[in-house]
Amino acid sequence: MAVAMGADAVGFVFAPSPRQVSVTTASDIAKRLPREVLTVGVFRDEAPSRVVDLVQRAGLGAAQLHGHETPEQAQWVHSRVPVVFQAFCAGDRAVERAREYGVDAILIDAPTPGSGQVFDWSMAEAPAGTRLILAGGLDATNVGQAIARVHPWGVDVASGVEASPGRKDPVKVRAFVAAARAAADDPPPAEPDEADEADEAEVAGEGGLYDWEWEGA
Repeated sequence: MAVAMGADAVGFVFAPSPRQVSVTTASDIAKRLPREVLTVGVFRDEAPSRVVDLVQRAGLGAAQLHGHETPEQAQWVHSRVPVVFQAFCAGDRAVERAREYGVDAILIDAPTPGSGQVFDWSMAEAPAGTRLILAGGLDATNVGQAIARVHPWGVDVASGVEASPGRKDPVKVRAFVAAARAAADDPPPAEPDEADEADEAEVAGEGGLYDWEWEGA
């Protein structure tokens, strides 16, 4: 559903969370997605060897490290995983050493990651030449303003597009992607015609949310 609504990447949370998934579930979903969609395993204070093991077993393309990893640990993971993102809390002095981690991008989150809280975007700064992903309380109403203020390489969202913890709302996802693309001067996908709307209604199911398990495969 997220991919159909225009998401460029999809995260699979392996860290303790209401959104946590098993490696089997992540694998079953990831193998159904187009190759151009980046599949990301999300971890917090996990042993580097286990990060690599779970990413490879699930067939994912990237790892996002949300703990207190050292530059050496991040580099070790990156030598075995194609794409790695390192997360930092806003205001963390370690951001100044971000280039030492040797990752593809850093993610700046709220002081309490996963809380869905917005923080002072002036604290979202990355060293020169470092890609920045912005997270923390983003939704369709503020992502445009955040992009205009920070000019990040990407934006990360979870609670801001959910109907309930762990259950994405397709209407919120569509609105978020459209707002983000508009702010980045990237036109949103064309509006669906009547046939497309009928298809969307069909996959949404009675509960209004697409569930890959309903496919029965």
